[in-house]
Amino acid sequence: HLLIIGGDVSMTGAVQLAGIAALRSGAGLVTIGSRQSQIDTINLSQPELMCHPVEDQLSLEALLVGKTAVVVGPGLGQSEWGLDMLNGVLASGLPGVIDADALNLLAQRPRRTGQMILTPHPGEASRLLNTDVNGIQHQRFDSSLKIQSQYECICVLKGPGTLVATEGGDLWLCKEGNPGMATAGMGDVLSGVIGALLGQRLAPRDAAIVGVWLHSRAADLAVVDDGERGLLASDLSHYLRR
Repeated sequence: HLLIIGGDVSMTGAVQLAGIAALRSGAGLVTIGSRQSQIDTINLSQPELMCHPVEDQLSLEALLVGKTAVVVGPGLGQSEWGLDMLNGVLASGLPGVIDADALNLLAQRPRRTGQMILTPHPGEASRLLNTDVNGIQHQRFDSSLKIQSQYECICVLKGPGTLVATEGGDLWLCKEGNPGMATAGMGDVLSGVIGALLGQRLAPRDAAIVGVWLHSRAADLAVVDDGERGLLASDLSHYLRR
């Protein structure tokens, strides 16, 4: 049972993409925790997604009960609400994924995450390390290892040749993927895939490595059928099942 937290006002698409990807990657149950005003919109998108309002840490604590894993960040925003959600997830002790605006909030108040999986793109990575994007891109191997060490996490540094940095200085390089993936929502899908694997009780290290490969491979299969141009994040769902 995976819980996905996000979808602040006007940003529900991200949690929908993550939730659907999680279902298509084998999660048995997926619950979306979002703002009260966004629940109806999310419910209409995919009937298999269970949606619950969560407005403060108290309601989040109740929602975390009985969950196997958690994803926080897709469409989260950087308001006080988003910070409360991130803090509550980190305090829960559940295995999980920190993505998108949750990474930007974490960068503002750096701390060790207890082996959570962080999934930054180069811009988010630059904020996590307080440097510039060029520095990240010119030293991708070193940057992913620095994030892993500084935040005591598993780091998935996205981009051409996505890297997974794990405890002990191990690095995994994904050779799958294509330029068509440089489009909105692809990161949300990746978060859902990795979250689903955590929910199926893969160790965080394995969930990150396998999730990155599955996500990129699904995109490559989609491109074989229809080409790179115009590839949408939502197109990956069918291929994730395969």
